[in-house]
Amino acid sequence: MPDAAGPPELTARGISARFRDRTGAPIEALRSVSARFPAGRLTVVVGPSGSGKTTLIHTLAGIVRPAEGEVGFGGTVVSGLAEGARDAWRRRQCGLVFQQFRLVEELGALANVTLPALFSRSRLDPALRARARELLARFEVPDRAVPAARLSRGEQQRVALARALLLDPPIILADEPTASLDAENGERVAAALAELAGAGKIVVCATHDPALAGRAAAVLTLRAGALAEAEEPAEAVPAAVALPGAFR
Repeated sequence: MPDAAGPPELTARGISARFRDRTGAPIEALRSVSARFPAGRLTVVVGPSGSGKTTLIHTLAGIVRPAEGEVGFGGTVVSGLAEGARDAWRRRQCGLVFQQFRLVEELGALANVTLPALFSRSRLDPALRARARELLARFEVPDRAVPAARLSRGEQQRVALARALLLDPPIILADEPTASLDAENGERVAAALAELAGAGKIVVCATHDPALAGRAAAVLTLRAGALAEAEEPAEAVPAAVALPGAFR
């Protein structure tokens, strides 16, 4: 719940993450990363491939549990929760856009977008179905019964973003959300993410896209798992292109 100081923020406090490669050698994916992700701000995480950007997104989402440090949201220490509790927290609080989309290839666009709603209910609310159709229309994905496997990668990316927004979560975490898009659709998605931040969401994106980074109010640079820079302009970069209607 928001406290008297305002809405809750997502925080990373000294988080480190370690894995092993195929040979069993240890990999230090994150090294004592600390950062704040307040509501109403678009933060982008940049850095070379292998620098830890995806691991940071997954750790903020509670998918990866840090070896040291903690992830918090409001009064909840997310990283301290058991796996099932972290999964439940993530379903309530996070909209995730994975780099590889993770769509169900046999299902169509609408079914993929509405799938998260079925984790907590047996039947889909008509209002949620209408919202799913609105999101697909906003991202110009045809609402037809074509398996996701037959959509273009750009369409699949936009379906994944619509799915992340369906339940109106306070946190949006996106891994390379514009990577599979042409310039026009990349601009559309970047504008949507900036608009979401402007509407009070916590938005964190890992990206190689300078156009998306140029819209950010904060830029974090990772190198070899460590935070190299933290740049916070005095004012957030406004969305230059607003999509029809307003995100909620």
